[in-house]
Amino acid sequence: MTIAPQAAAYRPDPQIAKIADRLAVPVSAADFPNTILRFRNRRWDGAVGLDGLSDEQWVRHFGRFEPLPDNLPQPLALRYHGHQFRHYNPDIGDGRGFLFAQLRDGSTEYPGGRLLDLGTKGSGQTPYSRFGDGRLTLKGGVREILATEMLEALGVETSKTFSLIETGEALQRNDEPSPTRSAVLVRMSHGHIRIGTFQRLATLDEPETMRDLIDYTLVNLFGQQPGNAAAGQLLDLACRRTARLAASYMAAGFVHGVLNSDNINVTGESFDYGPWRFNPNWNPAFTAAYFDQQGLYAFGRQAHAIHWDVVQLAKSLRLVAEAEELAPALDMWPQLYEGEVAAALCRRLGIAPRGEQPDLALIQSMDVALQKSEVSIDRFFFDWRGGKRRAASPADPLYDGDDFAPFREAIGAYEGVVSLDHPYWSDAEPCAMLIDEVEAIWSEIDRDDDWSRLHAKVEAIRRMGEALRS
Repeated sequence: MTIAPQAAAYRPDPQIAKIADRLAVPVSAADFPNTILRFRNRRWDGAVGLDGLSDEQWVRHFGRFEPLPDNLPQPLALRYHGHQFRHYNPDIGDGRGFLFAQLRDGSTEYPGGRLLDLGTKGSGQTPYSRFGDGRLTLKGGVREILATEMLEALGVETSKTFSLIETGEALQRNDEPSPTRSAVLVRMSHGHIRIGTFQRLATLDEPETMRDLIDYTLVNLFGQQPGNAAAGQLLDLACRRTARLAASYMAAGFVHGVLNSDNINVTGESFDYGPWRFNPNWNPAFTAAYFDQQGLYAFGRQAHAIHWDVVQLAKSLRLVAEAEELAPALDMWPQLYEGEVAAALCRRLGIAPRGEQPDLALIQSMDVALQKSEVSIDRFFFDWRGGKRRAASPADPLYDGDDFAPFREAIGAYEGVVSLDHPYWSDAEPCAMLIDEVEAIWSEIDRDDDWSRLHAKVEAIRRMGEALRS
């Protein structure tokens, strides 16, 4: 499950500086014509000791990028390669973002707290911008707030939208109405080390840097000391975390849209939201990106896509390790995913797992029934929370037909292990985040500069998260 924010003092810890000369280049932020604070994550700013900043100070750091005390003196654009829709691209890197700061949170799950990155999106051009303007549309920033808030509430390990500041530029985009408003976003992530970071070092044949990166990742992102087989140790951890990531997407009904190897964090934390969608129904073929015409990253193929990316990590680690060291971790990925998806779906249903065979039978019966029905994913999990059907009047028999009979029989053997006392469970409808609502929220901002619906939705999502954690 996701780690909840815990209050902490500000503790800067720019560990990346030790290897930054081989993984990044110093850059500067764009000089924006305006900086209007639109969103500040009050749920998480206290977890890294920044809740005491005034809004004016906040804007100076996260709109003008004045360095935080004792942190990175200058932003760093990270270098990486990656497979983009299965085509290898060595000409990428942080093209409209950079790493701005590193600091520790108050998490007790990690000794000394987790090392978190504050990275940007839309902060200006870098050496890797190619033909891009290095900017972010305000709509893109609003969409990322909604994606990260919803995923966090549903228990997905995700980056957090930490800040969104409107920047006063009119942007031209070919795939949406233009000119459109601009913004700079700051995300808080448990590292920005991607599979593509390792791919770059393998392609450039840099074994010494590869070993240093492995050590950095194990120590700072996993809290482990490197052993004699450090590459295998890292791959094992990455396999476990990415299997959990793929499973959590399924339980959330979420489609990332672009699961390229440069978009997969080795910590298994979801990040970098472009054409995301929540699946309205349990449709394995549902895609989020209009340009994914082959359905490579469709809802039902996400686990395969993430596994494929992890295979590329293993191939990259061959630069410093023998296949025998890496094979055991890679071979166990499908089994890990199978167990994680059963556990994730049981968590969302609010029931205690009963073991591999009954859990898989339950999930299979659920999968078959949902594919045949018209019930929405959010409605289904809302109704069956705790293993009990709580909705559907006789005039609306969502679950009484033959399609749901195997599921009804299977779930009857499960024990509910959650409280339904939270007022959320008495609501008429579940909290959802489908594309029509996303567009409606944006329309009110774009047309009337009315942010009330966005802020109300964030509060509703967080309320749902409280109910799911109770």
